[in-house]
Amino acid sequence: MTNALTIAKFGGTSVANYAAMQNCARIVAGNPDTRIVVVSASAGVTNYLVSLAHTAMTQDQISQTCQAIEDIERAILACLKDQQEIEPKLNDLLDEMRALALHEEIMHRNDLKDGLLSMGERMSSLLFSAVLAEENVSTMNFDVRKVLRTDSEFGAAAPQLEDIAALSEQLLRPEIENAIVVTQGFVGADEEGRTTTLGRGGSDFTAALLAEALNAQVCEIWTDVIGVYTTDPRITDAARPLPELSFEEAAEMATFGAKVLHPATMEPALRKDIRVFVGSSKEPEKGGTWIMRDCQEEPPYRAITRRKEQVMVTVKTPKMMYAQGFLQQVFAIIAKHKLSVDLVTTSEISVSFTLDNPANSVAQRLNKETIAELETLCDVTVESGYDLVTVVGNHMQTAKGVSSKIFAAVSDYNLRMICFGANPHNMSFLVNEQDSNDIVTGLHKTLFE
Repeated sequence: MTNALTIAKFGGTSVANYAAMQNCARIVAGNPDTRIVVVSASAGVTNYLVSLAHTAMTQDQISQTCQAIEDIERAILACLKDQQEIEPKLNDLLDEMRALALHEEIMHRNDLKDGLLSMGERMSSLLFSAVLAEENVSTMNFDVRKVLRTDSEFGAAAPQLEDIAALSEQLLRPEIENAIVVTQGFVGADEEGRTTTLGRGGSDFTAALLAEALNAQVCEIWTDVIGVYTTDPRITDAARPLPELSFEEAAEMATFGAKVLHPATMEPALRKDIRVFVGSSKEPEKGGTWIMRDCQEEPPYRAITRRKEQVMVTVKTPKMMYAQGFLQQVFAIIAKHKLSVDLVTTSEISVSFTLDNPANSVAQRLNKETIAELETLCDVTVESGYDLVTVVGNHMQTAKGVSSKIFAAVSDYNLRMICFGANPHNMSFLVNEQDSNDIVTGLHKTLFE
């Protein structure tokens, strides 16, 4: 075995069923450097679990939803050559899931919600470990909660990096000498051992955190597309995969809505200079996108991203005229609620900023609390129905003609807010949600076709 360590992560569609898991198992078995595999829940399972955790249901509806999850898991189990060893473990997990879903306080306790939401990954890792063993490699299913230490912010827990590094060296490193370790994405545990989750899309983040903790050389993100595209291929057929991206470009794209990557994934990779590969588990032979510190080319336009479900908040007070400290108070409230602001514009007596607002999310809950607190300070207007469109590239502030070409492409649309110049890698617009498809398609045509 070489000393080069690769960590491979497989998303929900990659582990959706037995055949999909077989594809992934072949990819893992074909690379002797891959010693840790991080899996998401099988496609569809997390959505069912989210509805169990967030929607008030009758006993009957809960039972039907649990059965739908069980059907997905048992269909995979039924294809395994050796079911005897796995079935009792799967039954235990299904029982635990049902008990949590039927818990009388599930609607009111975020710790119970996280316990329930973790079940998808815990089941898929058990089953994938068995599929991988069929490729004649030594495997083990490892509980990531032993090493992925977080704080106790259920639903969006923050990783404790020093603890993760120490625990990974102590408990994970010895295991990868003798077996390929299969573990869960998205899931962690706080100091008291209570199950936490890293927020939606957190499986990429898990893989990057483990890669950082164990000084891996490569972190592979296997998904259902051939790498990172110039824009979302569902918006325009003309989108094409990119052979390379810099960490900065990838971080901008992830932050502003590129679904292929989780925004936090880039941070651990950047800290330890770990190369990240994004490819399709269905078509591994087609290659993918390499993300690294330095690219061979740095074009002014690299990609276009879109993030849906944005709200624009405008805070206004006549007291702001020549006043010191108003902005500080506003942003202190935002910081207290741990919200992330994307675009900010200011005038003499008002400040507008955008917030992510997906339904049933931690963000939506925090937004309500934040706005209520801001209203004690000033007039607050909240507008919804917006999408955020971002052009990502390089040297955008200094290259001639970059902004004029972008503005020409969007001249027929109402732009609610524009942000440019804060860094050399992006230009962002807040646009009406019904216009965003056309805007992305038009920009793509102008910049890439």
